[in-house]
Amino acid sequence: MTSLDTMTATPTDVPDPSHWPDLADYPRGLRADVQAAVVRRLLDAAAKRAGVNVVEGLDAYPLDGRPVLVIYRPEEFFARVGSDGLIGFGEAWQTGAWSSPDVVALLTALARHLPELVPPFLQRLRHAYVARPPVAHRNEVGNTRSNISAHYDLSNDLFASFLDPTMSYSSALFTTAPFDQQTLEQAQSRKIDRILNQARVGEGTRLLEIGTGWGELAIRAAQRGAEVLSVTLSAEQQHLARTMAHAAGVDDAVRIELCDYREVEGSYDAVVSVEMIEAVGHQYWPTYFATIDKLLVPGGRAVIQAITMPHDRMLATQSTWTWINKYIFPGGFLPSVQAMDEVVAEHTSLQRLEDLAFGLHYAETLRRWRERFIAKQERVMALGFDETFCRTWEFYLAYSEAGFAAGYLDVHQLTLQKEDA
Repeated sequence: MTSLDTMTATPTDVPDPSHWPDLADYPRGLRADVQAAVVRRLLDAAAKRAGVNVVEGLDAYPLDGRPVLVIYRPEEFFARVGSDGLIGFGEAWQTGAWSSPDVVALLTALARHLPELVPPFLQRLRHAYVARPPVAHRNEVGNTRSNISAHYDLSNDLFASFLDPTMSYSSALFTTAPFDQQTLEQAQSRKIDRILNQARVGEGTRLLEIGTGWGELAIRAAQRGAEVLSVTLSAEQQHLARTMAHAAGVDDAVRIELCDYREVEGSYDAVVSVEMIEAVGHQYWPTYFATIDKLLVPGGRAVIQAITMPHDRMLATQSTWTWINKYIFPGGFLPSVQAMDEVVAEHTSLQRLEDLAFGLHYAETLRRWRERFIAKQERVMALGFDETFCRTWEFYLAYSEAGFAAGYLDVHQLTLQKEDA
């Protein structure tokens, strides 16, 4: 494979990630003081349930093996969390108001007890105090491009700093544990090959890929003899994916277009979509699956790799604006397997043939990304990103890793087949 150092493309205008006005100050006054006092009590109770030590200031903390939350600036921490809940919790990390000697262990402990950390009476009132997603983040055709660009057009060099040489930004699929006997590149290739095998991609297959990434799957499909249309809404991904396809000598068999999945036309023997449904929005899941159904020939297969959450939590949070939405993935929302099954049954002629779940593989994938990102922080900052951005992305990767390690999140490869005519 051609070296990524010769293929990455930096955007003309690197966004200024420090321009986050919400981090400039935190709430003060009587209301903030009352909210902060409530959060102090809730945190004490939640820490006991989750088996977490909470320490304020720079005092030594107990070395009893339990995860530790170290609060450096208590006034700011409790004011942010009291005012904005989990968004405030993440923002307090971004500004350095709290930290942990092992943030993944801490977040994993909290994630394992997430449904019970907040008292039931407050959970019933969540609709009255949690933030709602901005209308501008709804994934209508006119909005989706900007939502995707906000994350994926940051810089190809940024992603190359922590991804493996395949530039795969989705869960790898390792062989059986221990995972450390395989490289990430080997596990990503194994994931891609399984998807193509499940979709029965081979010589002459007309393949549609919804969500290009940086082109590795499309290239491997073309090397099998397939004719590939891959669609993306990221200009940066399109540029690098086309470069990689050319370097691999398959650009005559691969078309990579800037196109919304809802605007694709034609007939395809197979459709694959790797961790793209998370950017669709729950309002558009019927459209997403109906589009796949419409584009598939009778008997054709679709393979969807999706990050999922439990169905009850999905229902409870589908109108919630989260820290991840605000700072990482605007417009994003995770489905449950049940929700996808219900949409497929109601809106398509597709039948589920197989479901492979491998959430712990994602925890391992994220661990490697996070460690590499931290090791490459100087390189990231040389691209024009600041320390706040680096803290933000470290927290995003740790937060995600903890979700999978705790079993709160999962990842599935769903194999679907359209009914024969």
